[in-house]
Formats: sequence, C-alpha cells, structure tokens
Amino acid sequence: MRSRRIGLIFSVIFLFSLTVQAQERPNIVLIYADDLGYGDLSCYGATQLKTPNIDRVAAEGLRFTNAHATSATCTPSRFSLLTGRYAWRQSGTGIAPGDAALLIPTNSVTLPYVLQRAGYKTGVVGKWHLGLGPKGGPDWNGEIKPGPLEIGFNYSFILPATGDRVPCVYVENHRIVGLDPTDPIKVSYKEPIGNEPTGKANPERLKMNYSHGHDQTIVNGVSRIGYMSGGQSARWVDEDMADVLTDQVNQFMDTYQRTPFFMYFSTHDIHVPRMPHSRFAGKSGMGPRGDAILQLDWCVGAVMKTIDRLGLKNNTLVIISSDNGPVVDDGYEDEAVAKLGNHKPAGPLRGGKYSAFDGGTRIPFIVRWPGKVKTGTSDALVSQVDLLASVTSLIGKKLGVNVAPDSFNMLDAFLGNDPKGRDYVIEQALNNTLSIVKGHWKYIEPSSGPAVQKNTRTELGNNAEAQLYDLKTDLGETKNVAAKNPQVVSELAAILKAEKEKP
Repeated sequence: MRSRRIGLIFSVIFLFSLTVQAQERPNIVLIYADDLGYGDLSCYGATQLKTPNIDRVAAEGLRFTNAHATSATCTPSRFSLLTGRYAWRQSGTGIAPGDAALLIPTNSVTLPYVLQRAGYKTGVVGKWHLGLGPKGGPDWNGEIKPGPLEIGFNYSFILPATGDRVPCVYVENHRIVGLDPTDPIKVSYKEPIGNEPTGKANPERLKMNYSHGHDQTIVNGVSRIGYMSGGQSARWVDEDMADVLTDQVNQFMDTYQRTPFFMYFSTHDIHVPRMPHSRFAGKSGMGPRGDAILQLDWCVGAVMKTIDRLGLKNNTLVIISSDNGPVVDDGYEDEAVAKLGNHKPAGPLRGGKYSAFDGGTRIPFIVRWPGKVKTGTSDALVSQVDLLASVTSLIGKKLGVNVAPDSFNMLDAFLGNDPKGRDYVIEQALNNTLSIVKGHWKYIEPSSGPAVQKNTRTELGNNAEAQLYDLKTDLGETKNVAAKNPQVVSELAAILKAEKEKP
C-alpha cells in the first residue's frame, strides 16, 4: 500500500513537471512579410508612412540592424528558413513556378518537424512558394500532397505559390478550398489552356495593368504568370486576402491556445499584385505599395490583439521579418514608382530584391518575448537560417549530426544576450552570385550578368571583378576597396570557397 502511494506521488510529481515544462515552452509566432524592405517600417526610419503595430512590437522587444535573409529572392529564403540549409546547396531551389513539386524532401528535419516532435501544434498560413505534390507537380483536383503536412505542419492554409502566379486558389491541408468538382482546375506554365481571357489579349478587362511579365490568365481583373481554367468558385479575391489569412491565423491560435503552438504566418503583403482592401486603399498617399504596408501593419496588430485576448503575451515569442529586400516595380503599373516620393524602401542600403548588395538580404528582424528578450536594438550579425538550431535549443532539444548544417544556435543573440552573433553569413543573389559578410567587411564574388535588372531597375551587384566593401564606413556599398585590401579579399574568398565545397 505504501509503495503504491509513493508511486502515485512520483507520478503526480512527474506529470506536474511535464506540465511546468510545457508551460515554459513559449508559443512561437513567426510573421514573415514578403518583399518588405529595411527602410519600409517607421521603426526602421521610414517617415512617409507609419507602422504603429509593428513599431509597438519593436518597442517591446529587440530590433536587429544586421539581420539577414539567406537570399534576395523568396523561394530560397523560405527553403533555408525551414530547413536550416542554404538553398544554393540543393539544385532546383530558385524562384519556383506555380506548378513545382515540393522542394523540401519529406525526410528532412525542418523547423516545424522539430517543434511538432516536441509536442507543439504547428501551422502555416499564407504564401508557400516551396512547391506541392510529387515530381511532375500536384493533382489540383485531388489530394495535393506531399506538402506542408508532410514536412512537419499539423495544419496549413496556403497560397500554392505567389499572388501573381496561377492557380489563384487557397489550399487547406490537402485540398483546394471551395472547389466545385464539376468545374475542375487546369494549370499550365507552357501554353494557354481553355478560353480564359489574358492580359495580353484583353487589356480592357484589367483593373490593374501589367508592366512586364504578367500578361497571362486574368483572375479578379488582374493578369497573372501562367494559365489556368476552371475552379471559378475557388478563386480568391485579392482585396480580401489579408483578412482571410489573418482570420485563419487567429482561429489557429484560438484552437490551440492551451498547448504550445508554432504559427508561421507567411503574409502575401507587400508582394505584387498589391491589391489592398478598401479600408487601406489610398490611405498611405504612396499608391498600392504603401497601402499594402499599412495593411501588413494591421495584420500584425490583429494577431497581437488575439495573443493579448488569449492571455498569451508573456508566453509567446513573436518574430517579424521579411523574405528578402524591397522592389518597387515588380510587374504591375500600380503607381509605386510615381508615388514613391522621398521614401527609401531599402533605407540606407544599396540594391533590393534580386540583388547581391545588402538591400537584397538585410531585412527587418524584430523579436519580442516579454521578460525573456531584452528590449532595444541589436547590431548582432544573425541570419534566418539560424532559427531552426536556435529554436531547437530553446525547447531543450538537440539536432543530430549533419542536420541543418548551416543553422547555428544563435539563441543568446536572439534573446539579446550576445551582441556579436555569427562569425559570418552568406547571402545569395538572383543569379546565384554569393557574398559573405564578416565583421564590417562585405565580399561579393566575381560574377557575370547584367549590372542592373532591366524590368525592375534593381542594381544586381554583378561584376567580373571581386568586390569588397567596408560596411562600417560605407553601409551603402558605394566604394569597392578590394584592390586596397587584397588580404581581406583572399580570406573571405577562401571561406566562401570552403563553404561551397561542403556537401
């Protein structure tokens, strides 16, 4: 009898310890904006528009000034974020077409997988752009798998690719939302299908004209990249997208408020086509791009309100960042160039989306966890690729050997306890040109290709000669000092060469 009583006591203690351990694991909400530049937020110096909700998170947490996405384009940045591996190490991880197969192998150890195995409920809402289905692409009218659920997410509500690519539908878990089986979807990126109007042939049907590369099937008055037919009842309405996605995020948190959860909120804003809700249209004075930034800020505020309403503020780690730097004209005539004014989307940085210059990969990065993350600003060198290893450490787990090889435990830096961060970070530009930032030096390897992207007018940073910039005195990368510092060039080139030779 006494032994049974002792056993019961130990069981109660064990269960209590598990409960305490679960309570000490924070919920994690990662808000990942699209094409948001270093200078697009008022907490990062923007003056022509205000982002009070994001500013409030920054004021209550830590704002990083030297944080980096791994790539200046979306698909590879997202790949690295979830896998802890530089995307350039795996072929086929460039900007994915809308009908690409799943790019992340299903046997990968991913950020959601680690958290799921630790008892978290994991969800992704918003832009995916990492491919869906097996080799050859998904069955849009059947089960769409493998996808997010096969790499560690319990729940997904996603755009298959991007807002400017077909199919223009939401996918919830393995099925298209609201699809009428009598009106099946067909998708092609090679040739026209069906008799749907296109932007090229029917410009009179457009409510927003394209400027380049977006002249195919028209959906909701906007012509896209690629052709689609069918699925009329399932097609999204761009102006409602932010509301639809934010509602899904809030429902997820409502559902799993009593268990640790991870929510990857991959917003569509401020990617093209910029079609903000009427609540925001015309409010920024900077055209749809500025209005979309206001809408993004509203989304952040709505999510923060839900966290507060559920009483989860003190036990929720919130991260706000972007997949790459900014672009102004990215395919639509939306007044973004004409109404830019004195606003500088990349702030003091050179380049932007697609570029090897820091404007392509140095991004806003804000971390808030009341009582655990220091407040203020941090100059620590950090990369989004480090989130996997850092979160694994946060929840008391360890990664196996050769798992997430490029992800390092930067938890102390993310919490504000380490002012230095990484020793160096590698960045990838559009044409796979690599660069490395180490200390105050930035080295860009020699590369071919145009100096400026014709359509977007972005400086790409391509140069047949090695480039070296002293970011301490020249944050805008205006003076190439490679010839004056051959030893630094040799050192950084050697590091980059060694990284390339790793499996």
